[in-house]
Amino acid sequence: MPSGSMRGRCGGQDLSAPGTVEHVTGDDKPRETAVALWDRRLHIVTGKGGTGKTTIAGALAVALATGGRRVLLTEVEGRQQIAQLFDTPPLPYRERKVASAPGGGEVFALAIDADEALLEYLEMFYNLRRAGRALGRVGAVDFATTIAPGVRDVLLTGKVKEAVNRPDGTRPSGLAYDAVVLDAPPTGRIARFLNVSAEVVGLAKMGPIRAQAEAVMKVLAPERAAVHLVTLLEEMPVQETVDGIHELREVGLPVGAVVVNMVRTPLLAPAELELARRGQLDYEALATGVKEAGIDPTEELLANLAWEAAQHAERVALESAQRAQIAQLCRPVCEVPLVADGVDVGTVHRIAEILRAHRMSP
Repeated sequence: MPSGSMRGRCGGQDLSAPGTVEHVTGDDKPRETAVALWDRRLHIVTGKGGTGKTTIAGALAVALATGGRRVLLTEVEGRQQIAQLFDTPPLPYRERKVASAPGGGEVFALAIDADEALLEYLEMFYNLRRAGRALGRVGAVDFATTIAPGVRDVLLTGKVKEAVNRPDGTRPSGLAYDAVVLDAPPTGRIARFLNVSAEVVGLAKMGPIRAQAEAVMKVLAPERAAVHLVTLLEEMPVQETVDGIHELREVGLPVGAVVVNMVRTPLLAPAELELARRGQLDYEALATGVKEAGIDPTEELLANLAWEAAQHAERVALESAQRAQIAQLCRPVCEVPLVADGVDVGTVHRIAEILRAHRMSP
């Protein structure tokens, strides 16, 4: 697998300055934080469906765990994609080790369930876990989260917050996990999902729900969290990325890096790509190459090869246009090459090496 690339220069400003990452607030005024992207406590990974969001989240968790760190990888959509990615049985509602990282690191995983999170909440604040289970049997839990959908998201993000802040006096850091990675909902609803706590704070004037929401908002502060967006060099995923970053900035959430997944390497040199796109490939040279491969260069074969080359050149041109649009977002950009033979645990570790090498900075 070829190494990925990371770029991050925008408007003459080098985003690779160590220890600083530029953020844009709701009023479009940039400000710096003293904590680099790689060192955030909470990494939220989102992206349009089909972009490999879960794969990148898993690889990021392995990368962050490298060197003896302990990382928690979480999901909130009930799809058990983390278990599939690491080829393990479905995750229960408790943390379980799913991978080791170079240097003695460990990756634990948790599939967060809103109903179980509600039971924990009732036990924590009201000592009502048994009563909560009884309510669950009669459908009260579903009823409560249906009439107030935001409450479900507060419970999900609240569990993530708890993992980020959980103390552990036996570890040098004093915390249970050195970092938490959230495989989050798709780009189209990520801003609403993460910003629901701010909305709840505006509605709940006091009490445990408000306290929970305020605690979640503190974890989502720029110096503690970053939202990374996964995309492909295709029009719809890139447009969703553009819109997602705009929405995140509008509500003041910290935008991290853009990870461009499944990047294809051009098969022709730039000059040949231009000739192919114009339909001006040298047929004699093409026929010579076909003969050297031990194949009879029929007119039909040469025409088909020229057509495929033209299609490839057109795709490369479209990808270049999408890459330029991503560059205008003024975020660090990491490119991860396409894996032709499918994704497995080995692939996750190879992508982790790419992410680790660039540390979410150019």
